Amino acid sequence: MSLDATIWAFKAEVKTSSQRLVLLALADRAGESHKCYPSIKRMVKDTVLNRKTVIKVLDELEAISLIRFTGEITGNGVKVYQLIGVMGREENDLTSPKNGTSTNNGTSSNFGTGSKNGTSTNNGTATSPKNGTETSPNIGTQNLSGNLSIESKNKKTWLSLKKLGEEILLATDQETYEQIKNATWFDRELRAFELYNAEKNLCDELMNYHFADWLINACGKYQAREQSKKPTSGTRVRFPQGESNSLSSKQIYAFAQKLSVHPEFASKYAEGNESYEQLATRIAVKLADPEQQQKLMPYLIQVGFTTKGPHDINEPC
Repeated sequence: MSLDATIWAFKAEVKTSSQRLVLLALADRAGESHKCYPSIKRMVKDTVLNRKTVIKVLDELEAISLIRFTGEITGNGVKVYQLIGVMGREENDLTSPKNGTSTNNGTSSNFGTGSKNGTSTNNGTATSPKNGTETSPNIGTQNLSGNLSIESKNKKTWLSLKKLGEEILLATDQETYEQIKNATWFDRELRAFELYNAEKNLCDELMNYHFADWLINACGKYQAREQSKKPTSGTRVRFPQGESNSLSSKQIYAFAQKLSVHPEFASKYAEGNESYEQLATRIAVKLADPEQQQKLMPYLIQVGFTTKGPHDINEPC
């Protein structure tokens, strides 16, 4: 979804609550070019309006020039709409009064206010060309784009860094949490996670829950790559001479969970809208078979399984 489009949808001059609701639903499905093509069925589910009302409101939004039918039609006859008037935050920052001049003293020293302590020397208000006045540099939708947290830079409404952090800390230690928080690969994994879940209808809480698992496993994957470049040492499980490297029930479960959220593995082996738990269950069956285990060895190594010799292996972290 586009955060710029969502902000625009909140500010747009509509006439009814139904128009606002449908506009927000469209914005939620908009891409970087601010085009969207949710099906009527999808919009009915998102807005909890009936089908007839959704179609009527779409016509109304076209009539007041907030959306435009592009003439394109995607699969199953779904119309592609263009949102009209959406400005990027960069554009908005250049044109907003908070980055320009104060109505009182002609200069801006702190988020567009007229004095050093963050309030205007007149009355703390700055005129907006569209939506009237803003009363504080820290509250109100006029300042929304200027006060976005690091969380909002991802432009994903489902993503809550607070909730995500809690989930990660519940599942792993503080050190791993810090590594994930400062990781350069975070955005890369976020894109992969969203592509993998694009067709799944998961609530925000489940998205954050599964993304926490995804990041923990990604952290292990990147650490394994780094460790493969240098000599490694670890806790080893030894097996009697003549026995093949095998996994205990605990190890099978642990590695099945790791593989189920491994981006490359999941995209290759997941079936339809299969959940992570369902995929992990199928993987566990495969890992119990030594022959299947060997076939999956390249992926097992990526999630922390390290063969140390013909008779010993590393346990999963």
